[in-house]
Amino acid sequence: MDVGIRLQSIRKLKGLSQRELAKRAGVTNSTISMIEKNSVSPSISSLKKVLGGIPMSLMEFFSLDLAVEASPPVVYRAAEQAELSCGPLSMRLVGKDHPERALAFLSVTYPPGADSGAALLVQQGEEAGILVEGRLELQVGEQTHLLESGDSYYLVAGQPHRFRNPFATPARLISAATPAHC
Repeated sequence: MDVGIRLQSIRKLKGLSQRELAKRAGVTNSTISMIEKNSVSPSISSLKKVLGGIPMSLMEFFSLDLAVEASPPVVYRAAEQAELSCGPLSMRLVGKDHPERALAFLSVTYPPGADSGAALLVQQGEEAGILVEGRLELQVGEQTHLLESGDSYYLVAGQPHRFRNPFATPARLISAATPAHC
């Protein structure tokens, strides 16, 4: 999925100039320009900050152009799961086009050296996950926890956190969050 083209299209659809979006998001004009030209691949936290200037959630950003089916499917085959890549992270979302979604259910792969961004993420609702492969660092506030395969976590609204893979092997995390945004 081309994040740059998608951002440019949505920005124009909302009637915003690069300058206006940058001002609203608290970033430089060149940041918006580089993302739209795919010169840089933004981290999740950076993309969320930019989308805050629209305002729009990550879920809305990645699913805006999809038509909603009258009767959504119950089963989503592997090939039908939406690939939502952001920077080095590979995210697979179950039921991307499901109407009135209240839950985001993701499989996220963190390659060696990858993280969710320098800024800590803050959820409005709850988030839980289980690490199914590899090892991953979870920073919650000032504390850093090492997750091993099979370990899980549960976060409530307002707990600032970030994920990081400083290890030599990929890590795969299965998570769910409410409300339905990434």
